[in-house]
Amino acid sequence: MKTYFLLALLAAGQAAAAGDAKVGEALFKRCASCHQVGTYAQGGFGPQLNAVVGRRAASTKDYKYSEAMRKSGLVWDEKTLAAFLRAPHDVVPGTSMRFWGIKDEQQVADLLSYLRSLH
Repeated sequence: MKTYFLLALLAAGQAAAAGDAKVGEALFKRCASCHQVGTYAQGGFGPQLNAVVGRRAASTKDYKYSEAMRKSGLVWDEKTLAAFLRAPHDVVPGTSMRFWGIKDEQQVADLLSYLRSLH
């Protein structure tokens, strides 16, 4: 019985870590006031986020990035994106992003799942 319980906890933790793209899409509405996605996405108050996973920070041509972001040298892998979503100003001190971060780990996982789906 204990083994079954431990396996169930492990599976639940893995599911939470994987995230839900549909939930992430709904959460992204908070981000959409600054960031666009989709076929006609372009930079506005923030850069467009199509294919952001794996992209070098400050690399889109249609957005004027902060000096801190340009000099960061980051590549937006999932680990870096998760850290940035949690605390943007800790990851890139001096970023112009006006967002305090997400403390809920499930929401971070859901947003990452959604961002992975954007091509």
